[in-house]
Amino acid sequence: MGAAEEKLLDSAALRRGGVWQCLHWLASGRTTAEALAEAYLGAIERLDPQLRAFVDVRPDIVRDQAASAQRRRREGPIGRLDGIPVAVKDNFDVAGYPTRAGLPSRGSVNARHDAHAIARLRAAGAIILGKTNLDEGALGAATRNPHFGTTRNPFDPECVAGGSSGGSAAAVAAGLAPVALGSDTLGSVRIPASYCGVFALKPTHGEISVRGLVPAARRLDAVGILGRSVGDLVVMLQVLAGYDADDPRSRRRRVALQPPDWSPTQLRCGVLPDLAGAGVDAGVIAVFEAALAKLEHQLGDRQVLDFSDWPWPRMRRAGLLLMEAEMRSTFAADLGDAGHPVSAEFRRMLDFAAGKSAADYVVADRMLDFAVLKARRVFSRVDVLVLPTTPQGAFPVDAPAPASQADLTAFASLSACPAVSIPMGTLPNGLPIGMQFVGRPGSDLRLLELAEVCAAALDGAPAYPVGSPAPVTEA
Repeated sequence: MGAAEEKLLDSAALRRGGVWQCLHWLASGRTTAEALAEAYLGAIERLDPQLRAFVDVRPDIVRDQAASAQRRRREGPIGRLDGIPVAVKDNFDVAGYPTRAGLPSRGSVNARHDAHAIARLRAAGAIILGKTNLDEGALGAATRNPHFGTTRNPFDPECVAGGSSGGSAAAVAAGLAPVALGSDTLGSVRIPASYCGVFALKPTHGEISVRGLVPAARRLDAVGILGRSVGDLVVMLQVLAGYDADDPRSRRRRVALQPPDWSPTQLRCGVLPDLAGAGVDAGVIAVFEAALAKLEHQLGDRQVLDFSDWPWPRMRRAGLLLMEAEMRSTFAADLGDAGHPVSAEFRRMLDFAAGKSAADYVVADRMLDFAVLKARRVFSRVDVLVLPTTPQGAFPVDAPAPASQADLTAFASLSACPAVSIPMGTLPNGLPIGMQFVGRPGSDLRLLELAEVCAAALDGAPAYPVGSPAPVTEA
């Protein structure tokens, strides 16, 4: 065996790498795009029947993409992500694949064009690995889909992965993809990131175009990124961000993304005065306070903020009403398709919005304005708000979903601010839980830099891939 062959990495080693590591291995000849794709295809074939992270994987198409990527690496020029497999939530249009959005009625029609985010991934040379599972219509936070199965938590297959981007989060954690796209309307990438022990970014609203994403609530929808490190989020943001004239909510920046420039001696960090009063479980509070104690030097001047005017459940319900009302239009044909009926729960949630008046919708809509103004006041006093990502950890697949799952993530969504979730530690039951950083609009890169510094200090990320799930009976 020659020296070049001896240094090639096996599939188990390849599955431990994130985006940055895989790019280094590809550039240094430690692997090829074909070998990387085969490592993930093999893992999906072995593990996904139990995990149920994916709903559509086409190995022949993946292998063709990998062969093209490797040819570009031999002959040039190459793209920023050439050869990197990316999992995509099944509410993004990917040309040649149906965009099911968690509904069986949408499985017979293939998308003709890529979503804007998918087009940017392809232009950078990324390999579209497959489509991942989500809640029906992306309306939920557990990924217990009655049509495509429940996505299991890689840490404990008897627990949910979170949602609605649970398939994407579970795939990254379990070593079925090094990075994944999700959508985040009230917390749908950050909640499963917290439950599955991975990193997530919900960027400033409009920073990444949502054209080609099935809308949940257009004023709140954001393309989210899930990865195994903050560095993975950074490189993906730099590939995906940019103005799109065909997206009415796309941001046209007058300057580049703001570079990091925070100094720990000048950083003003805001925390909440009463996490228990905000509905956070005692176990989560204990992990969060221990994490804050470890970050004494990283988080600078700490200020307790007044959130007495922020009704956590009411604000989350306002965002939910906007989602349900808009989804009545988005999924009108699906609701009327008797041959492919939606679940009773999904219909009940959308019927709730149908029973509300236009005045009710206006009240909810005005609460978004209140959220924007609240964020302005918060970030006039501090540079970053630090809080747990979720009020609780992952719960059993057969347990009722806590209504409060999105209470802590809704603030960034309703106010259009960027937010990053990192693993901060484990709960007494051994399941992970996340810490969330929220910054003012446009501060995405600064926020990611701070998250990286804090992640290094906490060292709370698990060793990826998280252990293989045991066979279970589908719920």
